[in-house]
Amino acid sequence: MGSRRLKRRTGFLFQVAWLRVDTQTILTIANHVITKNHRIGVTHSEHKTWLLHIRDVRESDRGNYMCQINTDPMKSQIGYLEVVVPPDILDYPTSTDMVVREGSNVSLRCEATGSPTPNITWRREDGELINLGNNQEVPSIDGPVFNITKVNRLQMGAYLCIASNGVPPTVSKRIMLVVHFTPMIWIQNQLVGAQEGQQMTLECHSEAFPKSINYWTRENNVIIANGEKYEPSFSDNVYKVHMKLMIRSVAMSDYGSYKCISKNSLGETDGSIKLYHIPTPTTEPTTTSTLPVPTTVDPVENIQWSRQKPMPSLEPSSNEITDASLSTVVRSEETRIRGRPSHEENHEAENVIDTNSHKNVDNDIGQRRIDNTAQSMSSKSSTWHCVTRSSAAICIIMLSALS
Repeated sequence: MGSRRLKRRTGFLFQVAWLRVDTQTILTIANHVITKNHRIGVTHSEHKTWLLHIRDVRESDRGNYMCQINTDPMKSQIGYLEVVVPPDILDYPTSTDMVVREGSNVSLRCEATGSPTPNITWRREDGELINLGNNQEVPSIDGPVFNITKVNRLQMGAYLCIASNGVPPTVSKRIMLVVHFTPMIWIQNQLVGAQEGQQMTLECHSEAFPKSINYWTRENNVIIANGEKYEPSFSDNVYKVHMKLMIRSVAMSDYGSYKCISKNSLGETDGSIKLYHIPTPTTEPTTTSTLPVPTTVDPVENIQWSRQKPMPSLEPSSNEITDASLSTVVRSEETRIRGRPSHEENHEAENVIDTNSHKNVDNDIGQRRIDNTAQSMSSKSSTWHCVTRSSAAICIIMLSALS
């Protein structure tokens, strides 16, 4: 009787065991490991606290574990071991890089494992918004499947399938979506003018994928090569190409049509630019000289002075007007002067008689009056008036007599 009590006090009869509940597998009894799993271990602290150790925990270790004491009745306690697993993207069901024709439907798929079950998010690698068509753009798409209806070139690029479940690290896979389409060209200015000797640059914009071969030609379809006269250049960004052709010094032989051509395995297209000639502006000197006086004139018939006083004759000068020139000038400007007299010309305008009332005046009388007037002109009052007609300046001396 005494020895049994001692055994109970020292714990030899009441032993602790660890069991796997779902499989009813005994793992340890007291200090002994029963299972053949080398990752399992047991320790205690003065036989009061018993610890079950599992090294290199695996997802298969998830489940219920029981700590049992072999009393009568038995005492036990169950604990659940949750094993979290960082996400991992599966290669086989997940899409790889894809090459499709523009306008076709595309389905990108991404599968991942982990505990808890990972969430799948799609983003563009370059950080740009995802184009969904119909002018819709979003930063990301959630779900294991990303469907694109009638894919276009704007949706081409690298996409990231990102899997996360709160357990680090988050993982991702890069899927490249390549969209093939035939070349397209647009030109901002199809008609360009230039002067001789001017430096001129022609420009075309092209889009194509696979990448296109790009070049310039003239009307004879000969490819324009880089040289002393021409300098073609091309700058590309993914599927876009900016084509330039610099003409260092435009000559008359350079005027005409130019073609920018873009060609890939799916097709070919071209655009045309016409270079036309702009005349070089010339600067004409401004002159103040009058028109040459005509040598053949008709006698003046339509002028009569109502008051005439003896006037000293004028000295010859560079501005001298002969009888013949005065006859022509006065007769051609007669109507305008009579219609618009200035303040200083009112007196002379009154002395101009309508031509209709003097149609019967003899030519000799008209000529004699002009001769007498020219010999008796006074230098006290003379006025210069210049009018412009047919791009020529005509100067008229209006004479007024002092009463």
